[in-house]
Amino acid sequence: MFRSRSKEEKAPTAKVTADLSKQPRDPEAPKGRPTPKRSDAQGQRRRASSGAPLDRKEAAKRQREARRADLAKQREALASGDERYLPARDKGPVRRFVRDFVDSRFCIAEFFLPLAVVILVLSMIRVAQLQNVALLLWLGVIVLIVVDSIGLAIRLKKQLRERFPNEPKRGAVAYGLMRTLQMRRLRLPKPQVKRGERP
Repeated sequence: MFRSRSKEEKAPTAKVTADLSKQPRDPEAPKGRPTPKRSDAQGQRRRASSGAPLDRKEAAKRQREARRADLAKQREALASGDERYLPARDKGPVRRFVRDFVDSRFCIAEFFLPLAVVILVLSMIRVAQLQNVALLLWLGVIVLIVVDSIGLAIRLKKQLRERFPNEPKRGAVAYGLMRTLQMRRLRLPKPQVKRGERP
C-alpha cells in the first residue's frame, strides 16, 4: 500500500504528456498568459477603434506623415499666400502689411546678388582700371543699399505705428528688410501686390 511505484508504472504518464504537447491547442484550453484586466482590455479596444497608434513605431510613422502633410500645405500657402497654413513667422496682419509694403516698392537691395556677381567678374579681370571701377561700384552699391534700407525702415515704422497701434510689432521691420534682399520673383510668400500699388 505505501510502497513506491515501479518505473513501469510511471512511464505511461510521461508518454501521455508527450503526446498531448504535440497535439494542436484546443480553443477552450488555457492560453498560457494571464487574462488582462477589464480596464486594460477596454482601453486597447478604444485605442484600436479610435485609430490611436498601438506602438511607438506606428506613432512615429503617423507623426512623420502628419509633418509631411503640414510641410506640403505650407509650401502651397507660401505660393498662394493662404494665411491659414503659413509658417508662424509669416502669419498675422502685421506681417502681411510688411510684405505688401515692401513688395509695392522698388528696392535697391533686391538687385544686390546680380550686382555682386557683375562686380566679382569685373574684379577678376586683370585690368587695373576695371578693378578700380569694380571697387567703386561695390562701395556705391553698399552705400545705396544702406541709405535705401534706412529710409524704408523709417517709413515702415511710421506706417506700422499708424495702422497697428495695439498689435505687437516686434521684428516686423527686420522682417521687411530681409525681404528686400530677395529678388521679387524669388520671394516667399509670393508678392500679392504690384509695384506702385498701395498696400
